[in-house]
Order: sequence, then C-alpha cells, then structure tokens
Amino acid sequence: MNTNAQSTNGGKTGLGVMIGEPTGITLKSWTNERNAFDVGLAWSLSGTDDIYIHADYQWHKPLEVDKGNLSFFYGLGARAIFSNDTFFGARIPLGLSYLAPEAPLEFYLEVAPVINL
Repeated sequence: MNTNAQSTNGGKTGLGVMIGEPTGITLKSWTNERNAFDVGLAWSLSGTDDIYIHADYQWHKPLEVDKGNLSFFYGLGARAIFSNDTFFGARIPLGLSYLAPEAPLEFYLEVAPVINL
C-alpha cells in the first residue's frame, strides 16, 4: 500500500511513501485531472544494498463511488536498480487509486510488471 498527499487538480504535486518491497518515497505530479507523472526512489529491505529508481506516466480512469475519487490506473515507465550490477527495465504499472474526500491523501495499490533490458 502506498500513500501520497495530493489531489487530482491539474498541476498538483504530492510526496508520499511506498510500503512493501522495495520501500521508499514517491513524488507524483498531476498534469491534468486524469494523467500524472510518478517518480520513486526506494531501497530493498531484503538485506541487500539495492537502490531502485522508477519514473512512470500514468493514465487514470475514474470509477463511480459515493465519496472520494476512485480510479483504475495504468502507465508506462522505466526502472533502474543499482546494486553490485546495474539493471534497467521497462515498467507497466497497473493499480487502483483512492483520493480521500476530506483530506489531501491518496491511497493506492499497484503492481508493475517489468521487462528487463
């Protein structure tokens, strides 16, 4: 699960946390109400010194809910892992994003298949 402080108004930017493997920080900047850039910097908790960096462009498709904003999102991006070796790959993030109605918070779940180059 990840959290960001942001809204879907065009031009808004949020800083958040990624929880899982890897764990780190994320920065999301909305270009309009349905599209955003997402950048992450994370590290592995599995006992290695791996550093992960990703950058994605996301498309959000609104879903109908009573409160807040729920959307399905998909994207295209790139990822680099810096370890003993350096690895690069293309990412295809898919997920659900919920923007809270009363606070500038986003909660989202994401999976991102990677094609290593």
